[in-house]
Amino acid sequence: MCGIVGYVGPKQALPVLINGLKRLEYRGYDSAGVAVLTDHHVEVRKSVGRLSVLEGRLEGDAPKGHTGIGHTRWATHGRPSDVNAHPHGDCSGRFVVVHNGIIENFRGLKEWLVSEGHIFKSETDTEVVPHLIEHYYSGDLADAVREAASRLRGSFALAVASSEEPDRLIAVRRDSPLIVGLGEGEQFIASDVPAILEHTRRAYILEDGEMADVTAESVEVTDLKGEAKKKKPFIVKWDPVQAERGGYPHFMLKEIHEQPKAFRDTLTGRVATNRKSVKLDELTLTPEKIKGLRKVFITAAGTAYHAGLVGKYLFERLARLPVEVDLASEYRYRDPILNPDDTLVIVVSQSGETADTLAAMRESQARGVHALAITNVVGSSVAREADDVIHTWAGPEIAVASTKAYTTQILLLTLLAVHFGQVRGTLDEARAEKVLKELVELPQKARDLLSKEEAIADFARRCAAWKDVFFIGRGLDYAVSLEGQLKLKEISYIHAEAYAAGELKHGTLALVVEGVPVIALSTQNDLREKMISNIREVKARDAFVLGIAPEGSGAEEMRHHCDQLIAIPETDGLVAPALAVIPLQLLAYHAAVARGCDVDKPRNLAKSVTVE
Repeated sequence: MCGIVGYVGPKQALPVLINGLKRLEYRGYDSAGVAVLTDHHVEVRKSVGRLSVLEGRLEGDAPKGHTGIGHTRWATHGRPSDVNAHPHGDCSGRFVVVHNGIIENFRGLKEWLVSEGHIFKSETDTEVVPHLIEHYYSGDLADAVREAASRLRGSFALAVASSEEPDRLIAVRRDSPLIVGLGEGEQFIASDVPAILEHTRRAYILEDGEMADVTAESVEVTDLKGEAKKKKPFIVKWDPVQAERGGYPHFMLKEIHEQPKAFRDTLTGRVATNRKSVKLDELTLTPEKIKGLRKVFITAAGTAYHAGLVGKYLFERLARLPVEVDLASEYRYRDPILNPDDTLVIVVSQSGETADTLAAMRESQARGVHALAITNVVGSSVAREADDVIHTWAGPEIAVASTKAYTTQILLLTLLAVHFGQVRGTLDEARAEKVLKELVELPQKARDLLSKEEAIADFARRCAAWKDVFFIGRGLDYAVSLEGQLKLKEISYIHAEAYAAGELKHGTLALVVEGVPVIALSTQNDLREKMISNIREVKARDAFVLGIAPEGSGAEEMRHHCDQLIAIPETDGLVAPALAVIPLQLLAYHAAVARGCDVDKPRNLAKSVTVE
């Protein structure tokens, strides 16, 4: 969840570290720190709060040196504080470490190190690492780090520096992502690509159990036994400008407006020119395997889980395959019944590094089940380890609250459902052509919908004082309502809950009183009559209803029953989720702005959840 940056080269390290950490702020953090090697000493500066607080402390007290490491921390062990912020050092002040992940056996290691005379200053699990390195150091930093890493259990990405060898950095990865940026006469370490884009597009992506020995002139990668590993540089194709706000006040708003382009990029080359079939060249699943499937599991976390719920409806409707959708954190521990011969597991992850999703995929593969991944990040752990991977070409998503990654996940699940339906003979040509035609038209329709932003923003500003909001929908609309309520509460901190509309009478209706806002989605023509009945139920209790329905007869029908209506462009009901969620994203965004919330970095949340 945290950000790591390291630098060794001819430049002053501190500006490189600070600028790199700023590009990783989207990951979520509550404290920040840097360590710079200067005149064979390690100078550490760190503070609780935002990077701007650390920068203030560095004014007039900026350490100078050409090697350093930096970190933004999201608290797991020990409250956010100056002393618990990274980097952490040993007793002698010679070794310093930054760490993402969790050291599961830190307590036993700490007790042993204390018995050996080591003195600890923080409440963190991380601090055991520099003390272990100090204990094992006998003249070679890489050997000491290797020994220390062999004692650790859990997930970690480590960057290590030492005054004993001031022109050298060591990086180690187990589960948590870590890359080494390759420059000319300088090298970089980072936990994610945006931190290095200003300097280089070439990088080594470290695999689990790999260690990089980094100097200004060279990078040597080995396993934790010291065996050399041959690495091919990964070329980052993002334009650095893509990781900037581009004139928008927040990354989230920029990314909402990037959805038409993300739709087009994700669909390009994947729908046949005659719009009658799907082309997924990345897919290695044979037609025979697809025809033989009897069960699909979709597993994911957070927003990606909501995309998976949309996928369930689509696969069952178009491919006539029974689908279970599981939260990855539950799936990996519930001992699911998996048959390698006729079961497919689809994992969905924006970052490709979500710890629970990755573990769920590995557990499925260990049981012999084919794993198909949908992710936005090329070179991520999920992308590398899956049996099949299909990328959402959404581009970098910086805001913590996912928008374009979610909608492009829906697009790929729709393409997969159509493809499976055609292969299995459960989807006739005319129906397939209709869905694919509507998919291809989505970019323009999304653009048209975004032109209505000001009306949605005006409504959002008026609803910023709300304390509770209910979202209701049926079928695919229920799946979308779950995402809408998550967006609203995660960035505006307004309490929100989503319910299947048919469940209102089973308890939820007790909470509907005069003035309570209810957001009602009705994009499914075959369910509109039922939805209107549910809307009438809440209106009978004097709720305030905001309706979302397609233009034309759907909007006209709904307008008579709602206090306010947002009309989305008319489209096929199976394609509607990618459009219906856009006003919900804008509603959440503008409500959060009106409430003065930190939209891109909501409290207590992080972009990539890389620990359980």
